[in-house]
Parts: sequence; structure tokens; C-alpha cells
Amino acid sequence: MDLFEYQARDLFESHQIPVLAGAVATTPEEAHAAAAKIGGKVVVKAQVKVGGRGKAG
Repeated sequence: MDLFEYQARDLFESHQIPVLAGAVATTPEEAHAAAAKIGGKVVVKAQVKVGGRGKAG
């Protein structure tokens, strides 16, 4: 499969596989709103589709 992480999360959720709270944001404002909605401490992670796990540089 060739999926972004958020797409894999959606797939897991559709099959009732538990995942942690998360959101996709394309602007700093969206990221801030998502963090506020999730609450507590959050991590911001870039989603870049590259092959070869761990071999991007």
C-alpha cells in the first residue's frame, strides 16, 4: 500500500482498530485549533510520502 500515515489511521479506525487522537492540518492555525481540541500535550509531525523506511537521508 502507498498511504500517508493519516490515511492508514482512517483505515485502522474503519476496522475498529484503536488509534490515538490526531488530526491533519495544512496551516499553523489549523494545527493550533486541532491541538486545542485534542488537549494536553501534542506533537506536530510532517507527513511526507517517501519510500524506503529510514533511508531518506
